[in-house]
Amino acid sequence: MDRTTQELFVEQVREHHAGLRGFVRALGVDPLWVDDVAQEAFIVAYNRLEEFDRERDFGAWLRGIARNLVINERRKDARRKRILSDNLTDVLLSSSSASDHEEEEIGDNGLAKLNALRACVADLPEKSLRLLRSRYEDENSALDIADEFEMKAPAVRKALERVRVSLRKCMEKRLEAGPVTESA
Repeated sequence: MDRTTQELFVEQVREHHAGLRGFVRALGVDPLWVDDVAQEAFIVAYNRLEEFDRERDFGAWLRGIARNLVINERRKDARRKRILSDNLTDVLLSSSSASDHEEEEIGDNGLAKLNALRACVADLPEKSLRLLRSRYEDENSALDIADEFEMKAPAVRKALERVRVSLRKCMEKRLEAGPVTESA
């Protein structure tokens, strides 16, 4: 790797460090492990720098790497627990495939997103909550859930998609409204 490529990489690290940390935090990674996961993403990016198409958005590429690291972390039996809540992380991961045109810097907004998601999940109707729990906590397949709820598998997939969309819209409303202060 030539010196110019290394210098460009260092610039990209400086530019995207805070945003990547916020993104990792927004995926539900335990705050104690956010820096480690972000660092791993930069290491993977550095090792694969030759694969990066300079026509693409570097931040989006980094977020994709970080997202895959979190997915891999969920799959392996790690000795240490990095994920705050498996079921919330699954929902966040399923809704995190952001377009390259979205704002690149997530920053400190990640915790606000996680708190908004938790509040929105708490407000779900009972059946929606049961569907989410069956899918993400019990890790049941669409076929298993279909049997449990006396539905067809495509209907289960569609229902879960609607719940995720509902959660995303709820989160957007809560985030637009800003932090809610509790009155005594």
